[in-house]
Amino acid sequence: MSKILSLPMMTTHLLHSVVFTGHRYYAFEQQARLGALLQELYTEGFRHFISGMAVGFDLAAAEAVIELRSRCGDVTLECAVPYEGFERGFSPEDAERFGRIVAEADTVTCLAERYSEGVFRRRNDYLVDSCSLVVAWWDGSRSGTGYTVARARRQSRPVVNLYPSLQLDLGL
Repeated sequence: MSKILSLPMMTTHLLHSVVFTGHRYYAFEQQARLGALLQELYTEGFRHFISGMAVGFDLAAAEAVIELRSRCGDVTLECAVPYEGFERGFSPEDAERFGRIVAEADTVTCLAERYSEGVFRRRNDYLVDSCSLVVAWWDGSRSGTGYTVARARRQSRPVVNLYPSLQLDLGL
């Protein structure tokens, strides 16, 4: 991963940044809706998008940003990787997707050199602290995604939840 920055850097795009958080079991159920939302956000002035790079929604969202960038050249993608070698636990297919996304990213921020307790919370904190809007695929469960949504709400960040059967009051 040649683009990885060894230390996390707060994005300079805070006012127009979107981050993604979601569950690993996401299977592209809302990909058309996600693509339409990204186009709408672009129209509203959002240009910088940050993915937490987990299997499932995070990787799918990063791929949707790459698709948006193919039409809108001023879009940037940042990959917020929790620790060096994170993708080693992925299936071969997802590891290949991860590598392809990292290769196409504008910035890769690696939050730790190796796995340690709390590394995912640190990544999730970085996501919320780096954005003005969160796009989630959250089923309402207690999880890393739930933690990230709760932190966003505490920090008065709007959250758009694409999970289809759960209508939550996310303070929009």
